[in-house]
Amino acid sequence: MGSVGAGRTQGSRGLPWLVVGLWAVLLAVAAPFAAKLADVQHDRATDYLPASADSTRAAKLQDRLPGGETTELVLVYHRATGLTAADRTTAARQLSRVAHRHTLTAGTPHGIPSADGTTLMYPVTSNEPGTDEKKRNALVDDVRQVAHDQGGLSVQVGGPAALATDASGVYASLGGPLLYTTVAVVALLLVLIYRSPLLWLVPLVVAGLSDFLARAAAYGLNQAFGTTVSGQSAGIMTILVFGAGTDYALLLVSRYREELRRHERPYDAMRAALRGCGPAVLASSGTVAAGLLCLLAADLSSSRGMGPLGTVGVLCALAAMLTLLPALLVLLGRRVFWPLVPAHGSTPRARRSLFAAMGSSAGRRPLTVLAVGAALLGALALGTLNLPGAIKQLDTFVHRPESVTAMETVARAYPERSAQPIGIMTPAGRADATLAVVEGTRGVADAREGRTGGGWTEITVTASAPPQSAAETATIEALRHRLPGSHVGGPSAQQLDLKDTGARDRLVVVPIVLVSVLLILVVLLRSLVAPLLLVAAVVAVWGAALGLGGLAFGPLFGFPGTDPGLGLLSFVFLVALGVDYGIFLMHRMREESVRGAEPAAAALIALRTTGGVIASAGLVLAATFAVLTNMGLVPLVELGFVIAVGVLLDTFLVRTYLVTSASVALGHRVWWPGRLSRPAPDADRTPEPVGA
Repeated sequence: MGSVGAGRTQGSRGLPWLVVGLWAVLLAVAAPFAAKLADVQHDRATDYLPASADSTRAAKLQDRLPGGETTELVLVYHRATGLTAADRTTAARQLSRVAHRHTLTAGTPHGIPSADGTTLMYPVTSNEPGTDEKKRNALVDDVRQVAHDQGGLSVQVGGPAALATDASGVYASLGGPLLYTTVAVVALLLVLIYRSPLLWLVPLVVAGLSDFLARAAAYGLNQAFGTTVSGQSAGIMTILVFGAGTDYALLLVSRYREELRRHERPYDAMRAALRGCGPAVLASSGTVAAGLLCLLAADLSSSRGMGPLGTVGVLCALAAMLTLLPALLVLLGRRVFWPLVPAHGSTPRARRSLFAAMGSSAGRRPLTVLAVGAALLGALALGTLNLPGAIKQLDTFVHRPESVTAMETVARAYPERSAQPIGIMTPAGRADATLAVVEGTRGVADAREGRTGGGWTEITVTASAPPQSAAETATIEALRHRLPGSHVGGPSAQQLDLKDTGARDRLVVVPIVLVSVLLILVVLLRSLVAPLLLVAAVVAVWGAALGLGGLAFGPLFGFPGTDPGLGLLSFVFLVALGVDYGIFLMHRMREESVRGAEPAAAALIALRTTGGVIASAGLVLAATFAVLTNMGLVPLVELGFVIAVGVLLDTFLVRTYLVTSASVALGHRVWWPGRLSRPAPDADRTPEPVGA
């Protein structure tokens, strides 16, 4: 027996070191690939749109014309009191320098004066950068350096390329500030939760390493399958790694602390903890991954790419929290919990739990609590009626950059024309006929024939209405209707296609997510009623969170519109992550029911034992998504706000009160048609008092 015990002791010491060593090797192999993820990140509108979109086809055809993709800028010279002769000389000199430093498609551009004499607009086009975003950004930055304010003369650089450069600057900032802010927020919350000077650091370091591994895996997906990587999807992957990973760590550490009181050796306590909470963590992460993978059914490339990247992030976090974190905790021993070290054989100090009190109120009047909670969620969901319409491209920045102010100046000075071109690609043999149709279309201020190549001709159209206005949208739709066989593109057409494709994706992806999550829950919980209860709860949370967005976006934040993808992405994340917490609660409830507890007692025991962990996890996850509200793009702020408030609603209202009260009210029927739906024949069993 002594040799067997010695072998077990040796194994308990060697296995954690082996796991740490394997992770060190894995991270060393992943390092070169993780650093390359930024190189394959693209944030052009055509990278977000499906290949079948009309504007995407137009852009692809334009790329094949002589000179390739065109970079379009607008230099705006403005003086409120009217331009002087010296102002015009300054403008001509600066434009000449731009033409000297860069290859422009039409040489030195000619200025277009406004009717009131306050503004001079120079359209500038170049094929120099092609499709290289870094070269485009460098061109825009250099033009801005050359064209600068002088003596009260305002000089602004706008146009599609300048807008794209400013947007890419915001996305580039996600890599650093987003990561640092997320780490700081998670660290602060872990310190408050664990009340230990050391323990908080362990899951945080493990989460950081899993994010590093996820970046390498995301790069591998891009190289192997062409998965779209955008600034948005890469940033949200980091949020998921830290949010979901910390959630799994909280559940594991909580169970490990319990087991340390029952087992003398940390190795044995960790084995028991993994056996106890491992199935729930695996099931919850699998549900999140399945929900995210449903985004593969989306047409929008950005949404479709976010599915695999989010899944990779969750799975890397899962692998780290179930292997590396346990190994580190075992090696550090009990002292990692200092000063609140759980001694072997001790019992936790008895105290009145907040969640026991909540459970008592839910257990006494479950139907009343359920009705009030449902009414509250329904009232909040009415706020969706106040959601603003689709956001315009110029309104996507929280802080208005130079490109936006330039376009606003143009809109005021040239009310009779748009400074954002509409690009039409038509078969070369029909170019003259197409030009005639375009010129005869209502809302077209100007049209001219451009490059020809590969059997296609480019026609550049100037609308008479401002970009993304109802009148310009009507013009684009009229051109598409009147020009079969041609393709209508440009920034406004791309935004229109984004909106239409987003509406299609909601109709397709939402039912797939609901069915997938429901089937997983049915298999996991061996019931039909409990899964339906959880799914109904998370859908109600989604509606209420969007409603809160409707009450906040316009009145509080001043946002004039919402991102077309907000509904779909917030739905997928809230359903997947909300069910995640439901699994923690229901899994423990089922455990207690299997042990013989009556349904009401099982529900309240589950709430009392998991409520603190779920609350801590919910706070961490909500805080990580709330980090997005500090980013510079309105779509990210809106998405972060809706998911953060949705997670808080789910954590402190739905899980605590509604799911618990519904389970108490349903009794054994919550497990129908499974074995637990039939009361046990043991009539002598005394159930634990409700609210204990």
